[in-house]
Amino acid sequence: MTTTPHRVVIVGAGFGGLETTYRLAGAPVEITLIDRRNHHLFQPLLYQVATASLATSEIAWPIRHLMRDRPEVTTLFATVSGVDAARRRVLIDDGSEVPYDTLVLATGARHAYFGHDEWEQFAPGLKTLEDGTTLRRHILVAFERAERETDPEKRAARLTFVIVGAGPTGVELAGTIAEMARHTLPGDFRNIDTTKARVVLIEAGPRVLAGFADDLSAYAQASLEKIGVEVVLGQAVTEINREGVVFGGKLLEAKTRIWAAGVRASPAAEWLDAPADRAGRVQVKDDLSIPDHPEIFAIGDTVLINAWEGKPVPGIAPAAKQQGRHVAETIKARLRGEPTGPFRYKHSGSLAQIGKRLAVIDFGRIKLRGTIAWWIWGIAHIYFLIGLRHRLSVALSWLWIYARDQRAARLITQGSSKVV
Repeated sequence: MTTTPHRVVIVGAGFGGLETTYRLAGAPVEITLIDRRNHHLFQPLLYQVATASLATSEIAWPIRHLMRDRPEVTTLFATVSGVDAARRRVLIDDGSEVPYDTLVLATGARHAYFGHDEWEQFAPGLKTLEDGTTLRRHILVAFERAERETDPEKRAARLTFVIVGAGPTGVELAGTIAEMARHTLPGDFRNIDTTKARVVLIEAGPRVLAGFADDLSAYAQASLEKIGVEVVLGQAVTEINREGVVFGGKLLEAKTRIWAAGVRASPAAEWLDAPADRAGRVQVKDDLSIPDHPEIFAIGDTVLINAWEGKPVPGIAPAAKQQGRHVAETIKARLRGEPTGPFRYKHSGSLAQIGKRLAVIDFGRIKLRGTIAWWIWGIAHIYFLIGLRHRLSVALSWLWIYARDQRAARLITQGSSKVV
């Protein structure tokens, strides 16, 4: 008599989903990995695609290639539309179903515009590879259109870049765009002075990088302002339209607007009719399982859990990987009939880059800033890239930018010159 392997379905091939898959290697399970894209994205470096520092192929890998040596893993390129928890079925948008014994939801997050979804068409966010290439096009086209513009006011609007939200993504985008305008592009244009471009970072809160220590936040703001970024604090954006951004009761005309202010979890809570917070994150039990559904786990940006010394676990890649590891170990322990324990998050530090040679790092007791922090930031990110070729490629790209102020990925690859 043959025994049917335990069926594990993992929805999402981000950091959490991929870590769960890796950690289940050797277990008596049959895994189905479902994602609506065919690649795993190293999201911490996505902003460098948007700012022409790296190519898309340097931070993304085909999921099938990553699973090529795992015969027990079946990869499905599909979009999940729901979960039938009673029948233990994952529902696909084409009407098909995938049965499971254990389900892991690692479905990530999407942009949140705080009730103003109409702003998305004017201020795109940065979550996917498509977002990265779209923003790169917007940024590069802004300079190209400014080169042809003869009206001084319209040219100024073309050369004004507004980033809403001063978390790590907003700070990194603002600093990199400013560095590009002041050091990479000046020699490439004849009719405009790219060093005159305005980069405006708007934050509703009292400081940039709110998750970092006060002194590192102050250093980051001073560093941004030193390279030409205009930092606006304590001002909530009240409107975004085709002409620009409204804050403080005034319109700032800007043709390039980027949203980095908030995220909302995927609809996993809706699929399961499970309790969720205002951002849509599923409120899981201490072992990351769904209340009343011990066979279903949720991890990463999808969940809310106070497992960091009583505080909510941050929505960052290391947290998702730790959760994926815990879920995999829990599944294996259950299959062996052994007891399992709660998830506990171990924070290894917060990092953010400011321009091409500066960064801040908060390890708790140890805090670093400046060039030494930038080198550590770079080494840490290269270490977590998949494959020697990608590590070497990214390292060489960064060294070239560091030494020559040149960005090799300045390609406008979508549409034509007639499209703004």
